[in-house]
Amino acid sequence: MDWKKVIAFVLIGLGIVGLAYGGFSYTKETHETNIGPLKLSVKEEQRVNIPLSLGIGFILLGGLLLVVSKKH
Repeated sequence: MDWKKVIAFVLIGLGIVGLAYGGFSYTKETHETNIGPLKLSVKEEQRVNIPLSLGIGFILLGGLLLVVSKKH
């Protein structure tokens, strides 16, 4: 398989996943305190949104790369 096709399929896959999920979240530990035997920590959940246009753009770019790789 040509490397252009592999990249095209990866871009299309990322675009579909981006459209399906719309983003991802992760947990960030912001503060931590030790008071004697007690350990206190504050964890904050952060969300990163993936714009709709980015998902569509990845799909279109992958499709364009597939079309270009077929011509050569």
